Amino acid sequence: MDAFATIFELIDMRSFSNLWFWIVLAVIWSTASHWVLGVPYDMVTRAKRQGGRAMDDLNALVGIYVRRLLYIAREAGAVLVGIVFFALTMLAALGFGYGVELCQALFLLFCPLVLVGALSMRTASRIASRDIRDEALFPVLRWHRFWTQVIGMNAIFITSMWGMFQNLRLGPLAG
Repeated sequence: MDAFATIFELIDMRSFSNLWFWIVLAVIWSTASHWVLGVPYDMVTRAKRQGGRAMDDLNALVGIYVRRLLYIAREAGAVLVGIVFFALTMLAALGFGYGVELCQALFLLFCPLVLVGALSMRTASRIASRDIRDEALFPVLRWHRFWTQVIGMNAIFITSMWGMFQNLRLGPLAG
């Protein structure tokens, strides 16, 4: 058996029937809902419970990530938006127009993450423009995490439904 056949048998390019795809989907959304604007959510809860030094750390870290996101948006925002939407359009056209299952899977992974990215930019802009700090930061980060989880739950549901449809439509691999 040659190396390419072994690799493709191991990886299985039919994404929706591949266990690795579902593991990646779960890890991506677990990570996205845990890291709120780049800050681990357990740090937010610790700052709310303990205050003091934990609150100072939270303010510092949120400030760093907010300034970082806004700097990236200011310096390369238009180029990044163009590249991201070109890639999503290409994945959608190849996946849903030409039936390439790997592109469908990648589109269903990355399209909702773009929404989370836009939500992050909006939240970062809101924090910076209103100079939100200390106790006022908790509802903003909680709101951001809630909507990230809503987007994630919908993304997982839609991806699961589409994946089951594809698996039922195509059946087992012919061999």
